Amino acid sequence: MTHEVDVQWMGKMQFNALVNGHTIIMDAPERVGGEDHGPIPKPFVLTALAGCTGMDIAAILRKANKNPDIFDIKVKGEISKSIPIQYIAIHVIYDFMGKDENKEATLSAVTDSQEKLCGVSSMLKKALPVTWEINYNHQQIFNNKISLVANA
Repeated sequence: MTHEVDVQWMGKMQFNALVNGHTIIMDAPERVGGEDHGPIPKPFVLTALAGCTGMDIAAILRKANKNPDIFDIKVKGEISKSIPIQYIAIHVIYDFMGKDENKEATLSAVTDSQEKLCGVSSMLKKALPVTWEINYNHQQIFNNKISLVANA
């Protein structure tokens, strides 16, 4: 099995990607020759990570009948200072609101996603550090972020 996307240049800096029948527009800001009709490509890596781990967690919690009331994910990519501009570290922040008795199941679901299930996270971890934290009902219950770059 393979995944395939078709990408077409639309002029200037815009490219339209056809992904499983859905069109995704990528463009650059006006200051670099684009028209800002869509996001630049690099953040799609962060989007793919959020979607992959989020779907893992949603499936695990749904199967266990421990659905959260609110489930948000923020992914931060630290960018290199030299060319090629690339992510040098990624940190995922999971924010949940829900019943207190579901806290441990939620922690377990995130851990399973990050350590066993999420293919995007697994691929990225071969190239750079991927860390994460979990907030449950506004309280941090897990954080494995480590500082990789000394502050100057």
